Amino acid sequence: MKPYVFLDRDGTVIVEKNYLSDPAQVELLPGAGAGLRRLRTLGFGLILITNQAGVGRGFFPERDVLLVHARLAELLEREQVQLDAVYYCPHHPDAGCGCRKPRPGMLDRAISEFDIDLTRSVVIGDKPSDIGLGESRGLRTILVRTGEGAEHEQRGDCSPSLTADDLISAAAWISDALCRDAGRGKAHL
Repeated sequence: MKPYVFLDRDGTVIVEKNYLSDPAQVELLPGAGAGLRRLRTLGFGLILITNQAGVGRGFFPERDVLLVHARLAELLEREQVQLDAVYYCPHHPDAGCGCRKPRPGMLDRAISEFDIDLTRSVVIGDKPSDIGLGESRGLRTILVRTGEGAEHEQRGDCSPSLTADDLISAAAWISDALCRDAGRGKAHL
């Protein structure tokens, strides 16, 4: 079994763009590549979990989501990072599907497809729906202040395990937690 970090996309890994459908507009957040590389060196798998309601709202076809993810993979490859998987919910927010965050459908799918150590896995995102996703399966959660995270922190509308400035800070906290636990003879966060 392996620990995984479940990552939100917009506002966490890439710059938030309202209903992003153009691959040319994909832009990694500063330090995202370095943070993800550090998580990899710590032994974590990386899985992206994202709501893409623009499809369900008819703003763009599902094909555009795939093109955006292909561009994201290219940018991450330049940073020497590869995602293990990408899961997305294309449904309208009112569709009542089980996969739209904070519902756990995408996370449950990942759990069924990968050998995941849930006791050492973490969800990182910039919105209450990301924190709710992690809480739905008892995972530690990190709210990053990038994207909309600082606003949600200020409003206090979610209760993450930790709030971090960005993915680099989140990776540093995870690394420190692992070192603390290792010093106590534990292998968990």
